Amino acid sequence: MKLKYAIALTGGIAVGKSSAMSFMSMYGFRCIDADKIAHDILDEQRDKIESMFGSEVLSATGVNRVELGKIVFADMEKRKSLESLLHPLIYDRIMALAQIEEERKFPYFIDIPLFFENKRYDIDKSLVVYAPKDLQIQRLMKRNNLSREEAIMRINSQLDIEQKKLQATYIIDNTKDIKHLQNECEKVRGIILEDFK
Repeated sequence: MKLKYAIALTGGIAVGKSSAMSFMSMYGFRCIDADKIAHDILDEQRDKIESMFGSEVLSATGVNRVELGKIVFADMEKRKSLESLLHPLIYDRIMALAQIEEERKFPYFIDIPLFFENKRYDIDKSLVVYAPKDLQIQRLMKRNNLSREEAIMRINSQLDIEQKKLQATYIIDNTKDIKHLQNECEKVRGIILEDFK
């Protein structure tokens, strides 16, 4: 189903999508967060996850995403198995929330990390939050306390950020400080509101 008012929010790992979305939400844009939905569904599917990957991926409250990440980012087949379980469930939940947003007739974001990779959503416009790969690696190592090799493995599991940038309708540059990011968000906000008039 076509989502006329949706904009796919995407980019690479650790480019600063959450920071950009904080500014965009201050300007009145709502966001459906696929990552949050994925976390909820992961915990709901706890029993299936355990049968697929073993009890070491469980925590007291649900699924230990750090442990699960170590397994699936190191093994393409296991990652595909996990995605084939989660992605249809995530899609259904996103589409249900998108129906509510569509009725408002105002642009909104759906945070879809693998938007270009999966081509699952019928959305014309996309916003890429951009930072070059070297900066992604540094930020991811710091944020998740990963080695350089682990960070590169995770970043390489997605389409290269330069390719995403080429396909984007809108780009927010997040290569500098927070003030620069805010200015970028303000600029893109104006363009989006003009486009959806």
